[in-house]
Amino acid sequence: MAKTYHKNIPASYLILMKDNQVLLLRRFNTGYGDGNYSLPAGHVDPGETFTQCIMREGLEEIGVTIHQQQLSLSHIMHRNNPMKKNDERIDAFFIAKKWEGEIENKEPHKCDDLSWFSLDDLPENILPYVKKVLGYINQGVFYSEFGWE
Repeated sequence: MAKTYHKNIPASYLILMKDNQVLLLRRFNTGYGDGNYSLPAGHVDPGETFTQCIMREGLEEIGVTIHQQQLSLSHIMHRNNPMKKNDERIDAFFIAKKWEGEIENKEPHKCDDLSWFSLDDLPENILPYVKKVLGYINQGVFYSEFGWE
């Protein structure tokens, strides 16, 4: 009998940095975390790499073109949703300090605000794991686990 392997859902996150600020979007009408700030992000499609995913999502969500050499992998998070069985994720967070194009909300049906926030003054309504990651990156921590407590 063939062994069934455990599955995790891969996702990529974009951390656009300018000075000491990060671009955050407020989720709207998505069914998950609505009203909270997060990062531009998306699930990795079959046959797609983490970097290909975040370059695609940057264009789809906020209208910017980012080349692979402009991306720096800054954090990996193994995340668990204790409220939902078999909802484990591997999240890759990439920093970009350069991009092409003007930032704009390309998905107003999923996002009702795009704003820059100081890393020292993040909004109260930010997804908890995103806040943790931004803190870990600031501390030089490359890997973390969330939701296993």
